[in-house]
Amino acid sequence: MYRSGIGYDLHRTHRGRRLVLGGVEIPHEAGLLGHSDADVVLHAICDAMLGASGLGDIGELFPDNDPEYKDADSRTLLRQVVELVSEHDLELVNADVVIHAQTPNLRAHKPLIRSTLAELLGLAPSRVGVKATTNEGLDAIGQGRAIAALATVLLRRADAATYSPAE
Repeated sequence: MYRSGIGYDLHRTHRGRRLVLGGVEIPHEAGLLGHSDADVVLHAICDAMLGASGLGDIGELFPDNDPEYKDADSRTLLRQVVELVSEHDLELVNADVVIHAQTPNLRAHKPLIRSTLAELLGLAPSRVGVKATTNEGLDAIGQGRAIAALATVLLRRADAATYSPAE
């Protein structure tokens, strides 16, 4: 009846790009380098949802060598994943994400990221967790050369009354 999924994404920082995390543009001197807008938070949630539903991963659905997704808005990609999961009779129960970034400090941005995620996912804000941490100066994240996100989601069958354990 329930399925859990984990998603992870990491992108290098790059001066001159805008920084988008959880669908929110964050003022900072460097954004994330990627084929799309490189929103690691939304990419990690997409992968968690796709994994929980057995529908592959974000790279299969939105390949980074496809020109259609060049500079794509990850909010649009997430909406497509939510719709795809729903088409497979699964609904999202909750989502939880940890953002790993040495800079910028995300404390003041977490409430807006949380409400944006809730809206994108069709959930009450109480069903969305957003945490941020640093890597204490260690590795590429700790040196400000990358930002990563780890997400977990819980899905349930929309037709729980007719659910069969064999599915």
